[in-house]
This record gives sequence, C-alpha cells and structure tokens, in this order.
Amino acid sequence: MPTVIREGFGEYLRGRRAMVTAPEQPVESRSSRRRVPGLRRQEMAEAAGISVEYYTRLEQGRAPRPSREILTALARAFGLTAAERDHLFRLAGELPPEPLAPDSEIRPGLLRLLRGLDETVPVTVHDGRLDVMARNAAATELLGPLPSAGRYRRNIVHQGFTATARRVLGNEGVHRYARWATAELRSALGRYPDDEHLRSLLTELSTTSATFRSLWAQGEVSVGRSAEKRLHHPTRGWLAFQSEMLHDAERDHWIVIYAPAV
Repeated sequence: MPTVIREGFGEYLRGRRAMVTAPEQPVESRSSRRRVPGLRRQEMAEAAGISVEYYTRLEQGRAPRPSREILTALARAFGLTAAERDHLFRLAGELPPEPLAPDSEIRPGLLRLLRGLDETVPVTVHDGRLDVMARNAAATELLGPLPSAGRYRRNIVHQGFTATARRVLGNEGVHRYARWATAELRSALGRYPDDEHLRSLLTELSTTSATFRSLWAQGEVSVGRSAEKRLHHPTRGWLAFQSEMLHDAERDHWIVIYAPAV
C-alpha cells in the first residue's frame, strides 16, 4: 500500500488532537499535569479504535496510507465537521465520502439574499435531489406558483414534462429543458443511487412520458451550469435571461439566478 503522499497530513492530525478537550482528571491524579493541550496519542488512538503505534506513525507521516474506514474513525474521534472530514480525506489522498442526502435546511444568509432580491432578480434554490427548496417573489411571479398537490410537485425534473413548462418555455425551450432535466436526474442518481424518491421519480417518468424514455435512452449526464433562456412572463411577455447555477457543495444545494440578458 502506498504511503501518505499529501504533505500536512500528520501536522493536521497533531493540530486537531490538540483541539480535542481532554477528559477531566480525578483529584488524586492531578499531580501529573498534562504538558500539552488536548488528548494524548494513546487517548486519541483509543477513541478512534486503532493502536497507539499506528496512530503515532500516522502523525509522523511514516504509516501506509490509511483506509477509508480508518479515516472515518479518525474524523469521528476528532469530532470533525463535514468540511473538516473532507479535508482529512483529501490530505490522505482519498476522495471525500459522498453525503447520504442533501441538507434539509437552507443557510439563513441565503434566505436573506433571496428576500433582498424579491423585487429585482428571480432566484430559486433546489437540493441535490432536484426538489425546489425556496423561490423568491420575483421567481414565483416569473415561473408561477408550485403545484399545490402531487408527490413530485417540487421536483424540477418532473416539472419539465408538464404543460406549465411548455407555457413558460415555449416548444423549443421545453425540449431543451427536458433534455437537461433528464441528464440532471441521471447525475443525481449517480450521487444518491439508493435514494427511493429519485428512483420512484425515474419509474414514474419512464411510465408516463415517451419523451422522457427517449431522452433517458441517450444516456446523457448534465454538466451545464450556465445558459441563455427565454421565459414567458405572465404580464410582460417573453423575456431573455442569463441563467447561472451556483453550488453550495457542503449542503448540496443549487442556487439558480435569472439575470436579465443584456
């Protein structure tokens, strides 16, 4: 097995160990005061369920590259956040673990941004399962309200195969959107292959839409994050927008901004 190749792995372990709160010492043992902050190597190794000899070699950069199971145990023992855990994995030359599901809560600052742009720029937020989480007032006016009922009423892929999509996008635009949405569903299933909601959506669209079946058979995976779109506003008619998608990777949320095209 190859050795750890990323510089700073052992230094990161030492720094995180120093930040872990040491257990309270019994009164009778306080005469042997700790010389360094945080946990001792033996305590850290025990918390991670590995030998102190192996943990010491990891800190010194002399151990073989740790397995993903060892890295997960270390992250748990250190109490790392998702971002800190991902950094640990990358330092060890491993890809960070995929999340089991997108975060269910939008960042408060992002919600304030949406409200602040209510009267100017349409903005929507959807998660990695392709469900709309929020729209500001301008986006609701442009795209119309979400359906009041239906299991997939918030799903942006399912919306692409409805009469509402054709009204907002037109015949040519709705075809482009359906192709993009189908590729997005394939990407989402690659990220969350066991997600029951996404798999049932795939079954639903495969059963009800010949257009979806044809597009799905092409095997495309979506990568487009920027596009020019013509959308039909209910009172102002056809308008041109530059659509930009921004990703909050830690929560797996997508922010879509519809800036007026110049």
